[in-house]
Amino acid sequence: MRLHKRSLTLHGHRTSLALEPEFWDALEEIARDRALSLAATIAQIDDNRASDAALASAVRLAVLAHYRGTRH
Repeated sequence: MRLHKRSLTLHGHRTSLALEPEFWDALEEIARDRALSLAATIAQIDDNRASDAALASAVRLAVLAHYRGTRH
């Protein structure tokens, strides 16, 4: 599976995130459901991740939790 890299600004800092296309699609759907931008959705995930967790891993787990109907 090929990763797609996107650049975004989180809390005023530029960063990039590489995820599979399916995760980008899921994140966009979650953002629409929450009436937030994609960056704001990812910022929320970033705010709630463990300090030692990679952002990409935290995003994948948040997407999984969303579709399982559990809180992450």
